[in-house]
Amino acid sequence: MLIVPASLTQAFDSQLSQRNIPDQQRRDFHKWLRFYLDYCAMYASDPKLTASFAGFDEKLKSKDQSEAQRKQARLSIGIYYRMIGVIKSTQADSGNPATKNAAPLAASVTPHQEISKQADLPAAKREMPQSTVTDQPLKLTGANWEWVYESLQAAIKVRHYSNKTWQAYRYWLQQFQNFTKSKDASLLDMCDVKGFLSHLAMNRQVAASSQNQAFNALLFLFKNVLQKEFGKVEGVVRAKRRPYIPVVLSRPEVDRIIGLLEPPYDLIAKLLYGCGLRLFECLKLRVQDLNFDLKVLTVHDGKGLKDRTLPMPSMLTAELAAQVEQVAVLHDQDLAAKTAGVFLPSALDVKFKNAAKEFAWQWLFPAKSLTLVPGSEDYRRWHLHETHVQRAIKLAVRKSRIAKRASAHTFRHSFASHLLQANVDIRTIQELLGHSDLKTTMIYTHTVPSVTIKDAKSPLDF
Repeated sequence: MLIVPASLTQAFDSQLSQRNIPDQQRRDFHKWLRFYLDYCAMYASDPKLTASFAGFDEKLKSKDQSEAQRKQARLSIGIYYRMIGVIKSTQADSGNPATKNAAPLAASVTPHQEISKQADLPAAKREMPQSTVTDQPLKLTGANWEWVYESLQAAIKVRHYSNKTWQAYRYWLQQFQNFTKSKDASLLDMCDVKGFLSHLAMNRQVAASSQNQAFNALLFLFKNVLQKEFGKVEGVVRAKRRPYIPVVLSRPEVDRIIGLLEPPYDLIAKLLYGCGLRLFECLKLRVQDLNFDLKVLTVHDGKGLKDRTLPMPSMLTAELAAQVEQVAVLHDQDLAAKTAGVFLPSALDVKFKNAAKEFAWQWLFPAKSLTLVPGSEDYRRWHLHETHVQRAIKLAVRKSRIAKRASAHTFRHSFASHLLQANVDIRTIQELLGHSDLKTTMIYTHTVPSVTIKDAKSPLDF
C-alpha cells in the first residue's frame, strides 16, 4: 500500500475540516484518497487525467463496493482535486505519484463535476465550486453553466420542492443566463440581478407576478447555489401590479359545464367546486384520503407542502364510493399483471417496499396506461394527467357557450365566492382553501355583492 506523505495528509485533513466533514467520516475520506493514489501507482495511471478516476471507480464496483461508498469515494477525490493548489505550496516529496503534476491535475476538473458529487451531502455542507482554483481565467461571456443547473436541481430536491418549482426556476435561470451572456457564475452580482429584473419590466413587459417569480428564483440561486449575499434590490423598475378579480361562475353555469363532462372528468370538476381543491390536489388524492364514515376528505402535501381536511360533500358520497370500486378493479388487474404498483411520494417506496401495491395507496383517479420507470424494467401507474382534465373542461366550456374564460381553477374561485355569498365566515373559507394569508382570501370579496351593513351604528341600538 502506498504511503501518503504527511504534508499531503495534513493538507487534505484541513480541507475536510473546512468543508465540515464529520470527524467520524474523515478516516474513510483518507482511506479513499490512499486507495486512489495506490491505484494510480499500481496501474501506471496519470493522476492528472480524469479518466484515471473512471478506472478507479470501476475497480471499486468490481470489488462490490456499495453505491453509498462509491459516492463517498467520488466526493473524497473531488476534494483532493480542489485542494491541489493548496498542496502545491507545501509539497516536500515531488517524486511521489500522489504529489506529482499537481497543478495540471487541478485544472482537469471542472466546477460542475464536483458539484454533482456534492449533491449527496446536506445542503449546509455543499459549497459553490471555486473557478479560481484552476489556472483558467474567468469568462465574462460563454462560461459553462451546467454545474449551476445541477446544483439548483439538487438544492430544490433536498428541500422537497415540487417539480413545478424546479421547472419555473430553471426557466428563469435560462433567461438570466441569456441576459448575462453566460457570464461565469462566480462573477454574478446584484447589478446583474437589478439589470435583469428591470429588463423584464421594461423590455419584456412581464406581469408583476412573473417578475416576482423571477426575483424569487434569483434569490434562491444566490443563497442556496452561489452562496452569495443577496442584497437589497433598489432602483429596479417594477412591473405594475394590476388589481385582479378572478372569474366566477354562477351555480347554473357550474352545473351546465359539469353536465357536458364525461366520467371521470365530471367527478373531478365536482370535487374542484364542491371542496375548493386545486387541480393537482384533486389528482393526487389516494383511496386512503377518503373517510366515508366521518365524511372527511384529506389533502396531503398541498401547495406549500401543507395538509388540510375538508368536509366531503354529501351529494358526492355515492359517486366517490363507485369511483373507489372502479379503482379496486383496476388494482386487481395490475396485481395480476405483476406491475410494480403506483408511484409513491419521497422515499416511502424504500421505507415501505410493499406500499406501492397496497390498495390504500392507489390513486383515486389513476392514469389509463402504465408508465415505465426510467432506468428499470418496472411499470408503475401514475395519476390522471392534468392536461387531460384541462382539455376536457375547456371543451365543455366551449360547448356550453358560456362567455367566460373558465378553466379548472375557476371552480375553486366559484367555491370561495359562493360560500362568501352565503355569509360563511371568511376565515373559515381561508382554512378550507388552505391560504396562509387572509389577504389572499380577501380577493373574493370583490367577486360577490356586499351584504354587510355599512351604516355606522352602536350595538346598543341594534
